[in-house]
Amino acid sequence: MATQTQEISPQAALRQDTYAIGELSRMVNLSQRTIRYYEEIGLLHSVRRIENGKRVFTDGDVRRLKFINRLKVLGLSLAEMVELEKIYRKQRNNREILPKLLEILDERAEQIDDRISQLVALKKEIREYQQRLREKVLREKPEPTEQGKGDAP
Repeated sequence: MATQTQEISPQAALRQDTYAIGELSRMVNLSQRTIRYYEEIGLLHSVRRIENGKRVFTDGDVRRLKFINRLKVLGLSLAEMVELEKIYRKQRNNREILPKLLEILDERAEQIDDRISQLVALKKEIREYQQRLREKVLREKPEPTEQGKGDAP
């Protein structure tokens, strides 16, 4: 997927809040490689470049990357994010995206509920197994021997 780049002069870049990739990386807690990858797959588009070809990023890019991080925390895959981005590029509004995002989040919530049920069942099995092991240990524990009886010097 090709990305759009805009060439701007260094003077124009200085007139607005722009960030080099290293600075952006620290601001959003993502590696520079991850940011480049997001640009490559179309999650981050219209990245600007100054005349020497270096990428410069804006406050809009910061917001977008923070939103992407939030979607990752919510369990969305990169493929799902790219799908949402494609919808947005076609419609240029949230009318189509929000129902799709709600659908994805509903699926995640169901998956989490299923996983919680599995973990609760696993915890119950572990506790039952622990109890059986404790009982076995107690049954097999040797009786203490009395020291000193019959050991006359």
